[in-house]
Amino acid sequence: MSSDDYVYDEDSGEWLPAADLAAKQAAQSTAENTVEVRDSVGNLLADGDQVTLIKDLDVKGAGQTLKRGTLIKSIRLTGDAQEIDCRFDGIKGLVLRAEFVRKR
Repeated sequence: MSSDDYVYDEDSGEWLPAADLAAKQAAQSTAENTVEVRDSVGNLLADGDQVTLIKDLDVKGAGQTLKRGTLIKSIRLTGDAQEIDCRFDGIKGLVLRAEFVRKR
């Protein structure tokens, strides 16, 4: 396609320049791929947030319990709406459910 080609956009029902339509579709696919992760009280979580545990959690494979009120620093979102990836002393690859944390 050249820069002066027009393409019919089925969503809007208009003829748009091909470059504009491609940019619009790229923006839509990026917005669709983002997942909103919310904590136990409904706060939106983002990469790098600090969270606090709201209940005692037994950590499978580590043989220890994370107590209520434990501060977890610098979380990472996994792409799943209910899981967050984080680090804690002595536990590698810790994944927590968002329903058990509260944003700090």
